[in-house]
Amino acid sequence: MGRRPRSYWAVWINGPEGRFPSRSPPRSSSPPAPPQPPQLNSLRQRAAAPSTMPKQIHEIKDFLLTARRKDARSVRIKRTKDAVKFKVRCSKYLYTLCVFDADKANKLKQSLPPGLTVQEV
Repeated sequence: MGRRPRSYWAVWINGPEGRFPSRSPPRSSSPPAPPQPPQLNSLRQRAAAPSTMPKQIHEIKDFLLTARRKDARSVRIKRTKDAVKFKVRCSKYLYTLCVFDADKANKLKQSLPPGLTVQEV
């Protein structure tokens, strides 16, 4: 004997596969991938992206302008065997200038604004 055909009501209630259809989407076996950061293709996009690293200043003139800003709080001077590092703490970033000449470093130390607290490390 052949199999009995399914009734209209059985198909309507249980669905064509013979089981009750679930309302939730099917689950995948792998966990969802973490969101990827957006690709920064142009220079403008890279410049507008938030930075998490401290900033390095390459020119003494730019460093002095940064040290004279209103939000500059303190300057730390770190002497290594090769260079002297000047680190100015502003409200958002820590700006660093590396000077490889000892005479220039002494002149720069004297030309720092008098309102800043200078700490030698």
